[in-house]
This record gives sequence, structure tokens and C-alpha cells, in this order.
Amino acid sequence: MHAEPRVSIHPDSKVLMAAIAARLITKLVDVQDKHGEATVVLTGGTVGIGTLKAVADSAAAPAVDWSKVNFWWGDERFVAADSEDRNTRQAHQALLAHLAVDPARIHEPGATDQFATADEAASAYAEELKAAAEAEHASDMSDNRSDEPGILPRFDVLLLGVGPDAHVASLFPEQAGVREKKRTVVGVENSPKPPSSRISLTLPAINTAQEIWMVVAGEDKAGAVGLALAGANPVQVPAAGPVGRARTLWLIDENAASRVPQQLVRKDPAGA
Repeated sequence: MHAEPRVSIHPDSKVLMAAIAARLITKLVDVQDKHGEATVVLTGGTVGIGTLKAVADSAAAPAVDWSKVNFWWGDERFVAADSEDRNTRQAHQALLAHLAVDPARIHEPGATDQFATADEAASAYAEELKAAAEAEHASDMSDNRSDEPGILPRFDVLLLGVGPDAHVASLFPEQAGVREKKRTVVGVENSPKPPSSRISLTLPAINTAQEIWMVVAGEDKAGAVGLALAGANPVQVPAAGPVGRARTLWLIDENAASRVPQQLVRKDPAGA
């Protein structure tokens, strides 16, 4: 049984990004204390990348052992590896280039330099995720280890932005990607938002995350946020689909919050 989503509203996007950064640093420290390493799934967009920059600028950032953080992405634009459109490139510029990360723990979806189609890149990313899950399973000596490795590693925190059309990752309303039930990663063609070719985790993959943080700012997102939190169908409103195993947090600014059901709003401190 999943707990209902929690909504935390911040005055503006700048405060929001600083709060998410502080929360993320605290969470990674806690997870590393428990597991020795931590895994975060990053997102692009203004809030996603702004949050990464806020992490890099935070005086608390050195509390995390960045060499033991695994980085994945919820989606990526299927363009050249050096394109400024790449979420991964923007993440490097905002955060990863400023930390003592382990390059072997940075898992980037493929680019047009490597693969002929988005589907091929998606299949390769799914294989990389499966290999990480198998390695994690092999190193898990705990009593509650399952007999068989899964097809996904443990995602401790998965960040997602939301578009004005309520898309998350590169799962757009009514398209095949948001309907996918079996695969963990899909190639997306004919995206209504350019570039048209993308790679995305599916909702079943996203929903294996321990915690999902929906990070949203802007009045143009208010309708999508309101519909998602009102329990709309994820095929029409993909933002309604993500549900974390332990927790689903909506971390939003006042402008994005105007249509949020009031009973879901809880003012809570950054680390709660």
C-alpha cells in the first residue's frame, strides 16, 4: 500500500531549488550511512538542472561521498553526445564536473553518435540497468536478499519534472511510451516537444524507486499538477503515474500550486 503523496510548497523557484538541493544532500548522506552507496536518477529542465547547481553551490555538499553515488537519468534527448540539448551534458556542467564523482558510476543514455535509433539506445540502457541490478544483487550479503536479481538496481531518489502538458521524463499524454507495461526503457519518436527522438524510463521502471520527487515550478504547470494530484488517468496525465515505493513528494513553488487539492498540502521542513 503506497502512502498518499506529500506536497511541500515553496515561495518561488529559487527557494524551491535550494530546498530540494538541501533535501537531496541529506537523503544521500542517510542512504550512504545505511548502504555505503546511494543511487539518484536525475532529470533535466529548469528546476532539475537548477537544483543540481544549488547542490554544487551548497556548503553541505561535501557531506556526501560523491565517489559512491550512482547517477542515472529518467530520460534523455536522442541527439549527439556533445549537444547542449542533452540532460546529461547540462548535469555535468551544473554539478558533476564540480564533484569528485566516479566516472564508472555515471550512466548516460546513448547518443546518436553511438546508436542508429532511439530504440537501440533504449535497449542498451535497459541492458546497462540490468547489469547494475545483477552486480548489486551479487554484492548484497543481507538476509533479505532475493533469490534472483531484478532488472533494475535500487533507485533511492528519482527526480522528475512535469511539463505544462503533464508529461514526465519523455512520457507524453496518449503516446505509446506512457502505456508501456513490460519494458524498463523505451525509445520515443514524434515527441510533441523537440527534439522529436528521446529515450525514457517507463512508468513501471520509475515506480520501483524508493522515493520519487516531483519537482515543479511555474504557473504554466499548475493545471498539470492539479490534475495529477486529483488522481487523473496516467495515460492522459502522465504526471499522475509516478508513485514511489516508500514516498512520493511533490516539491513545488507557489505558482505551480494554485490547483493542488488543499487536503494534500503539508508544510514540512526540508529534511522531513
